[in-house]
Amino acid sequence: MGLTSNTVLALAALLALLLFTVTVWLWPRLARGGPRAVLGRIGLLLATQAALFAAVGLAANNYFLFYGSWADLLGQEQEMGVVVDHPAGGKDVRVVGRQKIEGVPGGGRPAVGGQVQKVVVSGEISKIDSPAYVYLPPEYFQPAYAKRTFPAAVVLTGYPGTAENLLKGLKYPRTAFEQARSGRMQPMVLVMMRPTVAPPRDTECVDVPGGPRTETFFAEDLPKAVSETYRVGTAPRNWGFIGNSTGGYCALKIALHHPDRYAAGAGLSAYYRAAEDITTGDLFHGDRHLRDRADLLWSLDHLPQGASSFLVTTSAKGEGNLAATRTFVRKVKAPARVSSITLDSGGHNFNTWNREIPPALVWMSGRLSAA
Repeated sequence: MGLTSNTVLALAALLALLLFTVTVWLWPRLARGGPRAVLGRIGLLLATQAALFAAVGLAANNYFLFYGSWADLLGQEQEMGVVVDHPAGGKDVRVVGRQKIEGVPGGGRPAVGGQVQKVVVSGEISKIDSPAYVYLPPEYFQPAYAKRTFPAAVVLTGYPGTAENLLKGLKYPRTAFEQARSGRMQPMVLVMMRPTVAPPRDTECVDVPGGPRTETFFAEDLPKAVSETYRVGTAPRNWGFIGNSTGGYCALKIALHHPDRYAAGAGLSAYYRAAEDITTGDLFHGDRHLRDRADLLWSLDHLPQGASSFLVTTSAKGEGNLAATRTFVRKVKAPARVSSITLDSGGHNFNTWNREIPPALVWMSGRLSAA
């Protein structure tokens, strides 16, 4: 049984309840003195607390999806990104699996409930390979839309999140399905990934000198590869970028620096300059211009602003980016446009982002076009 299985969680909770019951029942017998009674009390307390912590930990992991598998939890998931040389004409997106969307009607029929495809995207320029999930709306499979292209949005989780967070915890496919069915947004293709395309390093969507060319992967390789594989347009108006936390920073950064590729960028709880810490290593190798360019507030002041649209989110209480978000909004100038969501209260967590994702997808849909 997998780490995120509801059965595993239920068994852990049941074990904790049983140990608690046994502790209450046996405690009078163990109240007498003597080494055996003392050891019994210690053993029961430790076992009950361990079971309780395990149940709480599993519940938290099922909600936040910190770890996707037992191997991930135990530190055995250490596979690095693979750099691949590609022959001319090679396929840049390989489908490796298909699945229906949880909570969506249709019995697994793509033309009714849509479909999520697990793929591997190979960057022609960056030489980066990265897994992703592609959500295809029901209309993609319907005969009436057979000759239609669709708008697409790249969706990034935070660091060190997993792409599965976007399906399970943040429910992007289900939300996109429901919003389109209600008529609030047009059908869109979603390309869901984590920003860590060279794990375990956090590259902050930067082209690292002598290292991973992450910005090139997201700005150039990814939209090209997806457009060549799926019925997705190639113009900037066909492409958007959305993410939370680190993914939000990346979404704003790529849309700001590449208006010729992306017409819209939405940053949920984003920060506005590249992190530099033990997880990132040396991103800029002393290059002052690269460091400044990775500061979005500096970029707004010193670089030309294209026709991209931006959405930023924050909370009056609970988020640390309120002042910087207001500064970002103030610095955006025409022809760029900016919108914002400010919650009264909300922390840096899934509950907050799930309150922002539906209106953010509707906003994104309104900034993109199918043709």
